[in-house]
Amino acid sequence: MTGRVEELRAIDRAARRPGGPKGVILAGAPGVGKTRLAQEVLAKAAEQGAATRWVVATASARGLPLGAFAGLVATAGDDPGQVLRHAVDSLLAGAGGGEVLVAVDDAHLLDELSALLVHQLALHQAVTLVVTIRTGEPVADAVSALWKDGYLTRLDIPPLSEPETGALLTAVLGAPVDRATVARMSALTRGNALFLRHLVGGELEAGRLRAVGGVWRWSGEVTVTPKLADLVEARMGRLSRRVRDVVDVLALGEPLDAGLLTQLTAAAAVEEAEVRGLVSVERDGRELRTRLAHPLYGEVRRAGIGTLRARRLRGQIATALAQTGADSPDDLLRRAVLSLDSDLEPDPALFTAAAGYAVQLFDLRLAERIGRAAVAAGGGFQAQMTVVAALSGLCRYAEVEAELTALTALAGTDAEQVRATVAQVHHLMWLAERPAEAAAVLDTAEDRVRDDVARLQLVAVRAYLEAGLGHPARAAQAAATALAWPGLPAESATLASCGLVAALAALGRVDELGPAAADGRAAADRSPELTFLRVPLAGWQVHGLRLAGCLHEALAVALECQETTRDVALAVELTNIVLAEAELSRGQVATALRLLREARAGLEGAGNAGGFLYLCLLTMTRGLAVSGDLVAARRSLAELRERQHPALLVLRPEMLLTRAWVAAAEGAVSEALALVHEAAEVAAAQGQPAHEVLALHTAVCLGDGSVADRLADLATRVGGPRASAAAAQAAALAVDDGDGLLASSAHLEQLGDLLAAADSAAQAAAAYTRHHRTSLAKSAAARAHRLAHLCGGARTPALAAAARPLPLTPREREIVTMAAHGLPNREIADRLVVSVRTVEGHLYRAGAKLGTSSRAELATLIHDD
Repeated sequence: MTGRVEELRAIDRAARRPGGPKGVILAGAPGVGKTRLAQEVLAKAAEQGAATRWVVATASARGLPLGAFAGLVATAGDDPGQVLRHAVDSLLAGAGGGEVLVAVDDAHLLDELSALLVHQLALHQAVTLVVTIRTGEPVADAVSALWKDGYLTRLDIPPLSEPETGALLTAVLGAPVDRATVARMSALTRGNALFLRHLVGGELEAGRLRAVGGVWRWSGEVTVTPKLADLVEARMGRLSRRVRDVVDVLALGEPLDAGLLTQLTAAAAVEEAEVRGLVSVERDGRELRTRLAHPLYGEVRRAGIGTLRARRLRGQIATALAQTGADSPDDLLRRAVLSLDSDLEPDPALFTAAAGYAVQLFDLRLAERIGRAAVAAGGGFQAQMTVVAALSGLCRYAEVEAELTALTALAGTDAEQVRATVAQVHHLMWLAERPAEAAAVLDTAEDRVRDDVARLQLVAVRAYLEAGLGHPARAAQAAATALAWPGLPAESATLASCGLVAALAALGRVDELGPAAADGRAAADRSPELTFLRVPLAGWQVHGLRLAGCLHEALAVALECQETTRDVALAVELTNIVLAEAELSRGQVATALRLLREARAGLEGAGNAGGFLYLCLLTMTRGLAVSGDLVAARRSLAELRERQHPALLVLRPEMLLTRAWVAAAEGAVSEALALVHEAAEVAAAQGQPAHEVLALHTAVCLGDGSVADRLADLATRVGGPRASAAAAQAAALAVDDGDGLLASSAHLEQLGDLLAAADSAAQAAAAYTRHHRTSLAKSAAARAHRLAHLCGGARTPALAAAARPLPLTPREREIVTMAAHGLPNREIADRLVVSVRTVEGHLYRAGAKLGTSSRAELATLIHDD
């Protein structure tokens, strides 16, 4: 009953209508769930003690008087009035004078006498009627009068909306379903629950619909099962030869101009197909566009058209399209797709242009297919370039290397050599994860190329490479050099901007981030095939804003990226990662983890291309750690270690901070602080002051106030509010100033950093407690609890201490917490670099203070749940 709550309520109101006939007419297209609704109402009535009758009308029983009621009523007698009275008595028999609910399914198939009987039942006070009819079908006057004359309420059952389809899929599959799968299944079935059921069953059986990382995802092309094909064919009805021609031409070439469709088939046949609901006609400006009325009509007919006939029809459609003179990219792509599997001679120019456009649309499998046909037909360098681009996007790395060799051999001009070099560097750096080789290829090309324009294009690539490798100052210089030339090609300008934004993020030059990212987006907008680069542009901008503490702005940038890159390959997955970083930085732990799980599932099969899986796991592991899901955090950390991307050394401080949060979740605060300070040292050594600020702020949240002076110094050189806010929190923590920590909490909350605000409030509560300011301590602890609740119940060492204040030293609490998480004494000793005897001593003293020697009781006391 997913998505049908309102309908059930409406049926219940109609069934309880006081005075007069009671019941409802459920009208809708086949498969929307009318029968299921009627069955649900019948079952509930039976549970409440009502007598129920289930009647199904069929075409075969229509020729018999009261055929639908056979087995329920007697039909003897020549007087129709007497027969109807006996029939009513038969249906009411056994009800003991109580309520009787009669459900009549497919009432549009009732014979005349059965329709009269239904009408008579509607007038009986003891009867509640639930009648289903199919829209678009003729209905007996006695039945239509039920709603036209106001006896029963007519309720039109619409198809499931996309959100309702998603809810139904989640309920049936028992786990979340990724948005792309929901959208695709909703569009293909048009919200028809019956079609959806058979589609899901077939795709489950075929293994294309499967759970990945706890999220259901559908990949590959749809295959219509025999059962689903039978349902769709029944919906379409019998097709005459000429109507079949109309449907088949549209199945292969929709949408088509109405005039062109008429030219390819016959006007009368097109009109008949429209009247029968097989074809829809829509106005597009001054033209009329035709397409099949349901997507599954095309799936079923394409499967049934013979190979030779399909080749002939595709050739005819492609030829007719060419004769119209339409040469837009969409028209060229349609002609190329049709020509590929037709009886026409290959056209290398058409195939090359169409393959390039398919790359722009990120339909990479189609781009590869057309591109290979273009190469085979003699398309040359540009055709080969589309094959390389398609295979790179599809993450088929082994094949890319061979195609790059072929591309290099075809490169003749300096411009072509530069493009081949850029493609090779991109592959080696981001896909093959061999950045040292990428740098060597770039060095060789720079030495070889003499043309200034070509050299600047290579400098633009170097800017992005240097930014990823953790050399932000070099990256910013290279980007500035390349971008200074106004004639820099769009691709080079976009790459240079990506490198510049990444560099500015690490350098803490947050005021320059927005303009640099805007310039990059403007460059990307100059060519549709560069739309993909909007994602890393936004990703680095969001990262820089997060480092700087501009968290509201980070969220706005992430949402804008999600909106403007919907048509990009892996758009949902990649923008989910960007959005999750923004959400987690604002303490929205549950939201971030949902986005990341969906992204993780979608990235399956893509490997670690572009480092996106690494980025996903970085944020996911941190989120799992602060959520308190220690088992999942450890598992995610293990995978993260394996997936570190060598071209993203700029994120080494982030990796160390993520490890620190997992250690903190285990209670190993000393180990966590050691990792945090290592992250700060790495950031400083790599010239990444913004990362150093984040690392030191993390140290403050974990209880280290000794970094106040360093943060104050960084605040004079690093843009954004985080550095000064962290310095203020550290200064208050260093002198155990509860009022200062509470003020810091308020400031951090205003910035949007709810988790850091919660930690600062928890630290204030501890400070007030140490100074015996009990009322203020309780107020600060309540604030910390409220903020933690806003973060989805996040857990940090400071919050745990505030939730369960215990008479323990910090070291005792640390060791007790680690023991409560199941770590043996030897592992605790090794991780804290102390002896086992020291660990045992702390556990003994803690137990004495708390009045227990049981580890299980210690765990109960230390945990806040």
